[in-house]
Amino acid sequence: MGMNDTPSANRIHIGFFGRRNSGKSSVVNAVTGQELSVVSDVKGTTTDPVTKSMELLPMGPVLIIDTPGFDDEGELGELRIKKTKQVLNKTDVAVLVVDASVGMTAVDFELIDIFKKKNINYILVYNKCDLLEVKDMRRLSAEENSLLISAKDKKNIDQLKDKIAFMTDGKTEKKLVSDLVGAGDIVLLVVPIDKAAPKGRLILPQQQTIRDLLDAGAITIVVKEDEIADTLGKLKEKPKLVITDSQVFKKVNTLVPNDIMLTSFSILMARYKGFLEAAVNGAFALDNLKDDDKILISEGCTHHRQCGDIGRDKLPYWIMEYTKKRLTFNYTSGTEFPEELSGYKAIVHCGGCMLNEREMKYRMKCALDAEVPFTNYGTVIALTQGILARSLEIFKGIYD
Repeated sequence: MGMNDTPSANRIHIGFFGRRNSGKSSVVNAVTGQELSVVSDVKGTTTDPVTKSMELLPMGPVLIIDTPGFDDEGELGELRIKKTKQVLNKTDVAVLVVDASVGMTAVDFELIDIFKKKNINYILVYNKCDLLEVKDMRRLSAEENSLLISAKDKKNIDQLKDKIAFMTDGKTEKKLVSDLVGAGDIVLLVVPIDKAAPKGRLILPQQQTIRDLLDAGAITIVVKEDEIADTLGKLKEKPKLVITDSQVFKKVNTLVPNDIMLTSFSILMARYKGFLEAAVNGAFALDNLKDDDKILISEGCTHHRQCGDIGRDKLPYWIMEYTKKRLTFNYTSGTEFPEELSGYKAIVHCGGCMLNEREMKYRMKCALDAEVPFTNYGTVIALTQGILARSLEIFKGIYD
């Protein structure tokens, strides 16, 4: 896959922030080596972030996000904070550009506070260092995560690129299931073959799980749900783990003895996408629902028949049966995800096999910013069927 073919969502996202007149756009242009941002004297001309996909050495494919300059007044204001958080929910590294001749302001401290709350690595860039005296340069360069540059003279621009690269490096490759089983362990996969299954193939999470188990050296056996008892009887050694499609979770739970661990593809996928803990907490929020509460059910894809059948038919029924409440359900699919979430009491998302980790985490963070519990299909199904605790046993109590 060439650089130009790299999807935006898979690129490292670098967000540039700063007050107006800090020289932020000039810094972006110096880093990218091209006129990405329009440098304007008119206050408030840019209201939306500007993005640019490019190859940035030494990192590779990146997405540069240049945000609008923040007001010079003492606080960001509610709407700007909301927009900033939306950008930060997609950002891997934040670069805060400060006019070195002016120094840090209340707005800059407020931005750093938001970076820290969101656990985002950030670099504090003092621009216009060509205007400083030596003693001031020493003092500022001693600050945490800071770097002195001059966009005008191109001073320390390469060091800034190296610093960004250093902060984006070292992302550990996540495992779907191979860190939970060992070589030679038997793992039974339960895959129902019904009208929802794609003809002649397996759905993506099933393919990924099989591949990951093969990499781990596990002995992988794939069966339909009505073949479980017969298969267990033929094995000399009991499986270490059974992984099932969520739709048949209840049936599989009765067929698999309690001394064998059981989980679902959807719960493994939630962990892989980095939001299992939030999904479990979000599922428990269903216990607090009241009559007439609004629930958003969100699919990550539009073409996937199976998600539609579960999301629009089975899930609403299971949730209302479990909560004994009269609820309103709204539905979204594909790339559409509402900007305004505050009217919802819970968001139930599909497993996100068609979305990458960043997009799933973005949606989760937007929900948490709006203080709306966020969970996923598989976790809700496990909860409503009374088997959530069992499905989490394989994680050794991390998500109790």
